[in-house]
Amino acid sequence: MNPSQLLLLLLVGVSALDAHSGTAGTPHSTNYSLEEESSAYPAFQEAMYRLQAQECWNRFVQQMANVSAMHLCEWSVVSRPYATLTHCLENCADVLEYSYPNALAENYIVYSHRMYFLNCTLERPLLLDPPENVLLTLIITPICLIPLLVTLVVLKSKDGEMQA
Repeated sequence: MNPSQLLLLLLVGVSALDAHSGTAGTPHSTNYSLEEESSAYPAFQEAMYRLQAQECWNRFVQQMANVSAMHLCEWSVVSRPYATLTHCLENCADVLEYSYPNALAENYIVYSHRMYFLNCTLERPLLLDPPENVLLTLIITPICLIPLLVTLVVLKSKDGEMQA
């Protein structure tokens, strides 16, 4: 291992210790299990993905800092940072040949929902009246059909009586 790889592993180890102390504001400090496929991947590959995922998260937090609390539930405002986070996590996994989706990426996504979008609800779109020509058609059609149907019933009953 070269010195830069050792430094990287040391940084990942320190951030993992910091995460377990409960001081970090990332998914590591939540009650999620980060026990992913650690036996399936070399420690260096997993450490690299953790580091890259943390960078993706930091970028997302920076982007979300520019969104006011009033606009947190507007998809047109938050879609770009959210998409950037998911694409970043996926691209890092692809580059490192790490599986995606994985537990760590899922934890970041779930944590983003809990941190930023917890109070958002699915609001129904505002219902508007139809255009005037459609509205008039919907009102006049049943009104015109009633006399027509009454006339048909009367004519049919007269025809039935003559045959008997």
